[in-house]
Amino acid sequence: MTQDAPDTPPLDTPPIHLLVDADACPVREQCVKVALRHGIKVTFISNSFIRIEDDPLVEREIVPGKFDAADDRIVEHVTARSVVVTADILLAERCLKADAAAVLSPIGKPFTHDSIGMAVATRSIMADLRAGGAQVGGPAAFSRTDRSRFLSALDLALVRLKRHG
Repeated sequence: MTQDAPDTPPLDTPPIHLLVDADACPVREQCVKVALRHGIKVTFISNSFIRIEDDPLVEREIVPGKFDAADDRIVEHVTARSVVVTADILLAERCLKADAAAVLSPIGKPFTHDSIGMAVATRSIMADLRAGGAQVGGPAAFSRTDRSRFLSALDLALVRLKRHG
């Protein structure tokens, strides 16, 4: 009886899949770069057309219809070997509940089962403040540091998933 190499998953293990909430995603190019380096399929899901790399590992799904149609489609794709990239806190929560291996924001912040509750609560409070007329600032401008942090976090998530399933 032979054993698989430590970095090789059993033959019946589904492949790792990178799912990207592509509408207004500032790190699409970085997702492709990291996915191709790891030999992992990446799917960009959006409500409208986006340009993508011409590579068999890179695909695009355009989901027309209601406001959350792209989010619903992403959740349908989620498996325990999926890494999801989204800035949408409610989508991140749904992906975690669907057992995604990892969920990352475009600034490299991981959403986890331990942190998602606080993120959802903060989002709700901010929405209530805005609805009440309060002038609250939005997120900081996307920076080179954010991009670098994202690249590191995505690479780490994929390496961990490859090693530990």
